[in-house]
Amino acid sequence: MAGVAEEKKKISAWRALGMALGDRKTAFMLLFGFASGLPFALFLGTLFAWLTEAEVDLETMGIFSLIGLAYAFQFLWSPLIDKVNIPLLRKLGRRKQWIVPMQLALGAILITMSLLEPRTQLGWFSLLAGIGAFASATQDIAINAWRIDVADERATIDILSTVYQMGYRLSSLVGGALGLIIAARIGWPETYAMMGAILLGVGFIGLWAPNAGEDAADVATESEKQVRALRHAGELAPAVRNRALALVSLLWAGAIGVVLTFMVMSMTYAPEDRPNPTDFTLNVGPWIIVATIILPALIAGWLASKKHRGEHLLAADEQPATGGAYVLDHLYRALVLPLVELVGRMGWSLVLIFAVVLTYRICDAIWGTFAYPFYLGELAYTNDDVAFASKFFGVGAIIAGLALGGLMLTAIGRMATLLIGGILAALTNLLYADMAIGGHNMQAFSDAIGFTYLIEQVPGIGDAGLAKLTITIAFENLAIGIAGAAYIAWLSSIVSKKFSAVQYALLSSLTLLVGTLGRGALGEMIEDQGYFDVFILTTWIGMGAAVLVCFEWWRQRRMKDAAGVIAPEAGQTAAPAE
Repeated sequence: MAGVAEEKKKISAWRALGMALGDRKTAFMLLFGFASGLPFALFLGTLFAWLTEAEVDLETMGIFSLIGLAYAFQFLWSPLIDKVNIPLLRKLGRRKQWIVPMQLALGAILITMSLLEPRTQLGWFSLLAGIGAFASATQDIAINAWRIDVADERATIDILSTVYQMGYRLSSLVGGALGLIIAARIGWPETYAMMGAILLGVGFIGLWAPNAGEDAADVATESEKQVRALRHAGELAPAVRNRALALVSLLWAGAIGVVLTFMVMSMTYAPEDRPNPTDFTLNVGPWIIVATIILPALIAGWLASKKHRGEHLLAADEQPATGGAYVLDHLYRALVLPLVELVGRMGWSLVLIFAVVLTYRICDAIWGTFAYPFYLGELAYTNDDVAFASKFFGVGAIIAGLALGGLMLTAIGRMATLLIGGILAALTNLLYADMAIGGHNMQAFSDAIGFTYLIEQVPGIGDAGLAKLTITIAFENLAIGIAGAAYIAWLSSIVSKKFSAVQYALLSSLTLLVGTLGRGALGEMIEDQGYFDVFILTTWIGMGAAVLVCFEWWRQRRMKDAAGVIAPEAGQTAAPAE
């Protein structure tokens, strides 16, 4: 009977996967994922190739690295996406009112940039690129929130998260490697105009994307309802909330002020007086995270504890606030309430969740900086070798990993996939450790399965050395795909749909903290001990993250048992009753 039940479970998992992939939400998720990744590739990768060809000097190009700050600190304006409705556009839906205009704006910006000459019109060119990066980051906030909001039992958060990443990876290939190929044949202005036209098309099609079941009136009044609820009996007294709001506002205002000051100095000061973007991200970035996430989370915990103990609560409903009090309630709802809800719902479990967030993708967050120095410098591969192995073959391996991860999420559940993906991603560091000492094992494996013979057929660059690099990157990217599918689905499941934009942006931004703190230490370790020891260390870090995932799995199971709910995870299909 157990075998029959297992077979039914497999059949139902495949059926659930088919239903999810056939849902129109999934199709739009693929489209939105593509639209999310394309500007990132064009503004932070391909653009530098265009500037190089236009003979823009390296020092000037350094200013364009500031574009990355829009993505790194997008959580600073995420409360606007949750709270503010855009006049005339709010009828599109809570998220689409931000997604569609950002996509149309990005398309227009790319087309306008194609009409400019980077060297002689650098001021306008850089301004448009900066505005485009801000619009792209804003789009990302809204798309992530849309993905969480529209998820249901048919189009699950697991499948939507996987499909989103597939679209994102495909766009990085189109905007990156394929963009270089197209530009070599028709020119950079024409290439950027083509990419802009694509985004204009996506924005137009996005008008028909489904909403999360809300109508225009719901969208317009959701924020107002949450603000009015603050004055209901059992809520914290306004005086207590306002003290917390003052502290959080001070922290956020200080962080935003630091970022704006840095941007102004970088754009207006003489080249020799400009601050270094890398130093800013490394030294100041973590403190911004502390000021806008860690300390506000502690303040939210203090508020949640007061509410739990019944201290300073309203005894009866109060009249809705007016004037200045009304403004303060709205600010509280935007800045503090998302964290209070998260801390109040998760309690001390949030410490474990933060630990998983900080460690699960640590290898990816740090390793990217040193990948090319390892391939090109340490292993002495050529640019063509690395482009083939990592850009073409590697992207295909990631997409295959995402597809496999999506199937695993449906068949065995979110936490099992998160654990397996984490272990596989950690173990692939051992493959790089082998490459660091010659790659003899990877070469032998490639030879044994016939992969070396296949790569040797690639005209111009195919040889045995390229085969072992390609198969190493392929295994790593396959594992990253599985882990990434599970991680984004798990992180999305943590947040509340009421505050999805803010909570997801805040949690996902913690990866920045890991990257900025870890790169300097890892670089020193590479200099002192070499790559082999570094890969052994990152393997152990990855395995430690897998242990934390086990604790998180146990926590979730215990919470379900305590609630008396014996049900499969979201995204997992239960076997039919016998």
